[in-house]
Parts: sequence; structure tokens; C-alpha cells
Amino acid sequence: MGVLWGIPYLLIKVAVEELSPPVVVWARTLIGALVLLPLALRRGYLQQVLPLWRVITVFAVIEIGLPWLLLNDAETHLSSSFAGLLIATTPIVATVVAVRTGDETFDARRGVGLAVGIVGVGVLLGLDLGGELRAGVELGCVIVLYGVGATMIDRYFSDVPTLGVMSLAFSMTTVAYTAVVPSHWPSSVPSGRVLLSVLALGLLCTVAAFLVFFALIAEVGASRATVITFVNPAVAVTLGIVLLGEPFTAGVAVGFPLVLLGCWLATRRASDAVAVAAVPEP
Repeated sequence: MGVLWGIPYLLIKVAVEELSPPVVVWARTLIGALVLLPLALRRGYLQQVLPLWRVITVFAVIEIGLPWLLLNDAETHLSSSFAGLLIATTPIVATVVAVRTGDETFDARRGVGLAVGIVGVGVLLGLDLGGELRAGVELGCVIVLYGVGATMIDRYFSDVPTLGVMSLAFSMTTVAYTAVVPSHWPSSVPSGRVLLSVLALGLLCTVAAFLVFFALIAEVGASRATVITFVNPAVAVTLGIVLLGEPFTAGVAVGFPLVLLGCWLATRRASDAVAVAAVPEP
């Protein structure tokens, strides 16, 4: 899981070289819907979640449609390793949202974790963002949206088949983007490298990651499954440096451990269980 949700940043970076961000979102959700929707229908899950279509629509916007678009656009200006590391702060935001809504309590340890995480983000932004303010704002919005999406999963979908929820959310997002894609369609056939990246985003980082994640939860429980949150950014940074030749900057060297330490402190309960359920990564 750490690998499956650590490689999207690399694949997105390659895909947006020749495809516009809306096309990448559309292609990825289309693949997800084509694979997951038949499974949900065959198991009767879709009928169970249809009464929740309004809240699933909001969830699809918050967790998929808007953040994936913003992330794709940000990666046209920033490195994949930078994006992966900054998105790693999502558990901190999710914890803050959970505390604000009364789902979790706030203590000194979480306060320290929040402070350390913010310092790590500050170091990363100060040393590596450069003049790409728009991309930085977009990634900030993605982090907040993912944090809210995590609380929605806990609050609204804990008692319904998640396969049904996600298949319907992917389908809704695909339909919405179908109206936008024609005006962003590429003028020429993308290279094989880009097409393979999009295919991998859909099959590996969306379908396979989703199925493996919930199998993992069934095996070890939601709290232990969130350990992957601390592996994702390491995978994203490593792949960006090794495969794309992105630099190992001072911001990554200093900000990386601070962000991970902040997440670890902020998302742990006194019982050493991770507080916020992991959310599907981009």
C-alpha cells in the first residue's frame, strides 16, 4: 500500500507532460468506475449506498474531483517529490478536523505534533517552493480537502460497503468531467510513456490500491493500516529523485523528517492507535 499510494505523484508528473489535468482526472476515474462499478453491482453494494447519493456526491467532489484536479495542475509546476511530501501532512489536517467536530480530543502530544508538522511544512515551502505560489496554494487546498474527506468516511460511510461508495463516487466524477474533457483533449496522440502512466494511475493507484487497502483493513484493522501514511512520502521522494532526476533539496532533507514526526505525534491516541483513518491518496 505504501508503494501503491506513493507512486501516483511520479505518474501524475509524467502524465501532465502531455495531457491536461482534467483529462488525467477523467481517464483515471473512468478506469476506476469501469472496474469497480460491476463489482459493486454484482455484490449488491450499489443498491445499499444509493440512498446516500447526496452525501456521496459531496464526498466525490471533496475527495476526488477537486483535489485530483488541483494536484495535477500543481505538478505541472512543482516536483513530484515536493508534492508527495507536502500531501503527507493530510493526517494532521484530518486530526484537526476530527477534533473540531468532536470526534477526537486534543492533548499536549497532538499539539506538539501539529507544531512540528507546521514547522516541517514551513521549511519545505520556504526552501523549495520558489516562486510557484499558485501551485503551493493548490496543494494546500488538496491537503484540506483530503482531511475533510477522511472525516466524511468515518462519519457517513462506516456502516455501508465502501466498494459501493467509491464505485459510485468514481462514476459521478467521470460523468462530471466528461462535459469538460472535449475542450481539453490533446491535439495529438500522447506518447506511450504518458499513456502507460495514465493506465497505471487507473489500474494500480486507483483500483488495485483501493481493493488492497480494504483487504488490509480486514486483515489488521483500520488503525494499524494507517502505518502506510508514513511510507507514502518516502516512496514519492525516492521515485522522484531516482526516476525523474529531481534534486534532493535542503527542504526535503529537513522538512521530510519534521513532517513525518509531526504526523506521527498528531495522529496518535494515548492507546498508541492512529486516530484518523487513512484516506485514499491521489
